[in-house]
Amino acid sequence: MYEVTAELKPLNMLARGEEEILQNIAMILITSKGSVPLDRNFGIDMSALDLPLEMAENICTAQIIEAIQDYEPRVKVTKVTYEKDHLTGRLRPKVMVLMNES
Repeated sequence: MYEVTAELKPLNMLARGEEEILQNIAMILITSKGSVPLDRNFGIDMSALDLPLEMAENICTAQIIEAIQDYEPRVKVTKVTYEKDHLTGRLRPKVMVLMNES
């Protein structure tokens, strides 16, 4: 099982295997839906972040699972948790995934 967070890391253009998959998931998490010119559905809709934290968590969790299923079918999402900062209203997702057998 692997944990992936929404944090910006240097992109490895030569990544293969598990490293490539985990990098792809991180890119899904940090990309705002509508910002990729030839694929406007890629990423996560960030508008939910304006809602109360509990509502935002539920909406974002559903979006994260759906986006990963659509764009990185080589994994299964097992759990989505969040680091929360109630003072600033910031949510930082942590996604646990299992590599699919193939």
